Amino acid sequence: MFSIFLVQTAEVFSQETATGYVYHDLNKNGKRDSSEPGLQNVLVSNGEWVASTDQNGYWELPVEEGTGIFIIKPSGYAVPLNDQLLPQHYYWHLPTGSPHTEVPGIEPTGALPESIDFALYGQHEENQFEVLLFGDPQARGLKEVNYISHDVVEECIGSTAKLGITLGDIVADDPALFAEVSESLAQIGIPWYYVFGNHDHNRDVQEDSHRDSTFKRFFGPSTYAFEYGEVAFIILRDIHYAADGKYISSYTDEQLSFVSNYLEHLPEEKLVVLVQHAPIIRTEGRDRMYRLLEKRVHSISISGHTHTMNHVFIDEEMGWKGPQPHHHFINATVSGSWWCGLKDETGIPHATMNDGAPNGYSILSFDGTDYRIRFKAARRPDNYQMNIHLADDINLQELDKEQVIVNVFSGSEKSKVKMKIGGKDEWIPLAFTPMPDPHNAWMHSLSPFLDVKLEDGSRTDEALGWKMDPPGVSQHIWSGPLPHDLAPGTYHLQIRTKDMFGQEWEASRIFRVR
Repeated sequence: MFSIFLVQTAEVFSQETATGYVYHDLNKNGKRDSSEPGLQNVLVSNGEWVASTDQNGYWELPVEEGTGIFIIKPSGYAVPLNDQLLPQHYYWHLPTGSPHTEVPGIEPTGALPESIDFALYGQHEENQFEVLLFGDPQARGLKEVNYISHDVVEECIGSTAKLGITLGDIVADDPALFAEVSESLAQIGIPWYYVFGNHDHNRDVQEDSHRDSTFKRFFGPSTYAFEYGEVAFIILRDIHYAADGKYISSYTDEQLSFVSNYLEHLPEEKLVVLVQHAPIIRTEGRDRMYRLLEKRVHSISISGHTHTMNHVFIDEEMGWKGPQPHHHFINATVSGSWWCGLKDETGIPHATMNDGAPNGYSILSFDGTDYRIRFKAARRPDNYQMNIHLADDINLQELDKEQVIVNVFSGSEKSKVKMKIGGKDEWIPLAFTPMPDPHNAWMHSLSPFLDVKLEDGSRTDEALGWKMDPPGVSQHIWSGPLPHDLAPGTYHLQIRTKDMFGQEWEASRIFRVR
């Protein structure tokens, strides 16, 4: 028989029961043919309860109006994809449809079908694979959809990654652009999953449950899960709205029950990857989530939202009670600093993030339950992983005042950074020194020139780019003094860094002492 795991006691209310089958779609025609077997032990959920199919592939779950039923893709199988390579892993029970909104939500689905059947295709999945992580593309209008296409999508076409995830803020308060953004990302050629962000909502409804109506129409449930190899991805909508339109990052009781119920089915040896829009350290209800994740041997959480890149190690002081700190990764953003700053020769703003890192994306690599993260700056070489800040010409009398400052874009407090001056054999360690990025501060100083209204009524920022926000404190900067015994001359400064995953990067800078 099928089984349902339920952690909290269910309230009694008017419900219907949805039933159906999960089957192996051998001919991939999207229909359950008589020769196609049901699949056992596949998980199906209503966003709170989790059912496991019986030996015939049968499942049943309670539903009420507005419930999204979705299959949790198991390892070794694929779900059907639409033309935008979006997983079709769900069914909406919304008899009367979504409330009327300027950008439409879900059309009326009518009465509950007698059977809701989910197709799965067999596919070979290696335990070694890669995932592309796009944070906050945040497009304002088609112009910025084109920025996304030219800045990051085009270079990802042909990627060997097995799937991609956009971490929310797909658009900037305009869900009418979901189609254009998803069509662009589909050109990469891999299945793509989406997270709901605070700029992805329908602004013309008050109820929190309907704020993601258009998101649901395009992308399916905003809380769901899927598996690939030895990894279980749990995607949560952590952005919720009050009637006054303000939002907070929080977990609902139903979401916490879903995670708990799902983990009851998940083998201990699987790696759990929790994905949401805002950082978990800002999310109300995080202590309850910590208690669930602490039971797992392997876990990591990932977010976007802050337009900075940061590795956070959540320890006992921050509420984590597991044997080792929990790793939370805040991903870089595709839009960088909201597509701000001077435009380059292609017409795309430099969009440097507020921590001094360039805009871009990350490549998350798995080897079983081991993982590593590699940053990729938009339209830059793979090895562009840091900026070195040092004056070009240094007066000999001022040498003892000069500091080498290095921004290692995806570095963390666990990174090691050292320098060597050409002609010397010694590698000198640099100190982890969070601070505002000096070059970012200089770029921000140009903002007054990007915010000028001309006599004819036009604005300079329309041609040159939007002004930037002030720089924030970067959590991936190292610094140290130059050796005091340098004679006048030209020198080659080498920087070498090794991150928490053992990845090593090098960079150089030429300077002179006069």
